[in-house]
Amino acid sequence: MTQFKEPVFDVAQLAHVELLSPKPQETVEFFTRFLGMSVTAREGQSVYLKAYEDSYQNTLKITESKDAGLGHVGWRTHTPKALERRVQAVEATGLGKGWIDGDVGHGPAYQFTTPDGHNMELMFEVDYYKQQDGEKSRLLNRNVKRPDRGVPVRRLDHINLMTSDTAKNTDFMLDALGFRLREQIQDQGTPLGSWMSVSNLVHEIAFMQEPNQVPGKLHHLCYWYGIPQNLFDISDLLKDNDYHIEVPPNKHGISQAFCMYVHEPGGNRIELFGDAGYLITDPTFEPVIWEMKDTPGYGDTWIGTAFPESWWTQGTPVTLPEVIIAK
Repeated sequence: MTQFKEPVFDVAQLAHVELLSPKPQETVEFFTRFLGMSVTAREGQSVYLKAYEDSYQNTLKITESKDAGLGHVGWRTHTPKALERRVQAVEATGLGKGWIDGDVGHGPAYQFTTPDGHNMELMFEVDYYKQQDGEKSRLLNRNVKRPDRGVPVRRLDHINLMTSDTAKNTDFMLDALGFRLREQIQDQGTPLGSWMSVSNLVHEIAFMQEPNQVPGKLHHLCYWYGIPQNLFDISDLLKDNDYHIEVPPNKHGISQAFCMYVHEPGGNRIELFGDAGYLITDPTFEPVIWEMKDTPGYGDTWIGTAFPESWWTQGTPVTLPEVIIAK
């Protein structure tokens, strides 16, 4: 695999994510009451939501489940032909599962897994959110009014997954789906974490090594504010309502983004971005490589408190006993 081969621009963006929750009502309340998201549909055991600058009918699906974790990740392609090309590439890997007719908010989708077993799907046809009475903003380039509850997030940003084999899963995203590697943590040449994108963002997806090589876990889902002060505002609100903030407002070295982490009531880790760090406009951008020994205190946090051991070692679903592996 070579980074500077002819780029593939078939996958356009992260379109939606499904989270599993053993406490779906409390999870939905977290996203609506505190993060200002709106419920756009309910079907079966699932609730669909969007942030106020998300243009699609939904970007988040909460589904009731015995354990917390990832349901699936949805990627939209640029065109129907791009969808066909990526389906063919995924089928060639043997990881394809087949087509579904669609779901609330989108049309036919091709489902597959990563080498680690994370469920994903590709689609082109999507439904755009239709404004309800009283939602229209006088700011014509905004999908709906800014919500008047909580500290409203603006849009879906990225997903971070834990894997048993970072290198294998990274290569799959690069080779089958056309992602570009932006930053990576290595330990003497072995990839432990990868940040990848299909746009000029540093990442729409990241993979982190699960310390006990347990496959298929979720590390976190991230929504974007765009203003660092919002992180302090939401921290104030969450702490006053007895939420444990795992990482208070901080700045990453990797990606340079202002960030914080909290666990929603179902158990999944949620990251909130105060901004998106730097943008990549260089078409021959070389991946930034960090050594694991240099990462704590620099790559994880650049400005702020040290990240706790739990951030490096724990994801959902929780596997017991949770063994801590020394770095």
